[in-house]
Amino acid sequence: MTHPQHTGSYYAATAIGDEPRPKLTEPINADVVVIGAGFTGLSSALHLAEKGYKVVVLEAQRIGWGASGRNGGLVCTGQRKGQDELEEMLGEVNARLLWDYAVEAKQTQQGLIKKHDIKCDYKPGILTCAYKTSHNEWMEEEVDFMREKYDYPHMRYVDKNELHDMLATPQYHGGILDMDAGHLHPLNYALGLARAAEEAGVKIYEDSPVTNLQTVTEDHSAKTEFGEVNAKFTVIACNGYLGKLDKRVAPKIMPINNFMVATEPLGEEGARALIRDDVAIDATKFVVDYYRCSADHRLLFGGGENYSSKFPADIKTFVRKYMLEVFPQLKDVKLDYGWGGTLAITLNRMPAFGRLKNNCFYALGFSGQGVLLTTMAGKVIAEAVSGTAERFDVFADVPTPNFPGGTLLRYPGLVAGMLYYSLKDKLGS
Repeated sequence: MTHPQHTGSYYAATAIGDEPRPKLTEPINADVVVIGAGFTGLSSALHLAEKGYKVVVLEAQRIGWGASGRNGGLVCTGQRKGQDELEEMLGEVNARLLWDYAVEAKQTQQGLIKKHDIKCDYKPGILTCAYKTSHNEWMEEEVDFMREKYDYPHMRYVDKNELHDMLATPQYHGGILDMDAGHLHPLNYALGLARAAEEAGVKIYEDSPVTNLQTVTEDHSAKTEFGEVNAKFTVIACNGYLGKLDKRVAPKIMPINNFMVATEPLGEEGARALIRDDVAIDATKFVVDYYRCSADHRLLFGGGENYSSKFPADIKTFVRKYMLEVFPQLKDVKLDYGWGGTLAITLNRMPAFGRLKNNCFYALGFSGQGVLLTTMAGKVIAEAVSGTAERFDVFADVPTPNFPGGTLLRYPGLVAGMLYYSLKDKLGS
């Protein structure tokens, strides 16, 4: 029987320490069973093991096989919603707490990278570009707001002329440069977390999808085809691959698919000709483009998404049109890799944290902000399991309503909404 393989991505081709882990083939006992070996699950496992818990991680495929190993690698500042929106939604006190936790999330992530020597090509800087001229005023106000109210000096406004010196495209009208944000190789970050967790005593089993999860009583069990884990605590960290594993949690999220390509190597001069300062880029389009250069000077470009169970037949062709809208000068450049992945969004784009009866915890639906927030999610889950739930509860108290119609009817409404906002992107100025 063959072991599952990663998708044919640039990240998989340049993975470090991606040796297969064993499949669960027997019944075992643990203090905590974690379902999913992405960022959230691995961070939870690592922080729990450091607190002395016996932890088992069950992964249906490979470590980082889902969105954690396929995403754009952007480590964005804050929550998915802006601080002004959070103040209106939650009040200033809780908005400030969520900001502080996001700041700590960066510190935690950087600390883990340094402590465990995780070679994930971290680089500083994200440039968020105004897709419409009307977004410039908001951007200038945002920089002032974050400096004055949140004492965050790392952002600055970039006008159109300077932006065109920094980025070889005329598509944008201004931007915000955040040098305390950054970008990294996400699969190597996940593999580094896995190695750190294993060194702390965590057992990770791949190719071990959970077929039945029982958390109704205090004695939990997670059954796979050939084995079973019995534990007192469960952490559900499946995100867009949750499926029907827990019907209480599933209606809170919507799986959607994003797609990326990697060009052939452009050389350092060619890469800097596109993105002068080697920062990552995203834009204020509703269906966002995001891109950056790799350590070996390829352009990694994410563009387009769909809402079905299938990926496009030719991902390279699907994404190329978005890439050429930004960089038409790349029309003759070869695309070496094209891949897709499934992430989970929530209705209000804030992550869904919760605690079900009998010590079952979940965190999912990071809505594109997961490269940063998932590491912190694992940290506060570990705190909650060990009996200190105050910080976990701040996240859990953020409303994350179910999608109307639950898992059955959520797709039609989402597709209609996405088409509407995509049209506004095309027509707006």
